[in-house]
Amino acid sequence: MPVNLSIKNVPKKWVQHLRQRASQHHRSLQGELLSILEDSLNQQDKISPHGLLAALRQRGLRTPRESATIVRKDRDGRQGH
Repeated sequence: MPVNLSIKNVPKKWVQHLRQRASQHHRSLQGELLSILEDSLNQQDKISPHGLLAALRQRGLRTPRESATIVRKDRDGRQGH
């Protein structure tokens, strides 16, 4: 069930900016605020390139440069057989 939220003491400059933004997106002020909140919550699920690289390294995966070395070593090892 939806819940009503209230934000108090919002600076007038912010309100003016939000109203302009809402108008540009053809939304009400409430619709614009909901859109901003939704976008913000969806951003939490995204990972930055640096975060992705850290997660891959944490799992023991290697970078493309290291991978190329592994492939060459494997390929060279098979040539002798």
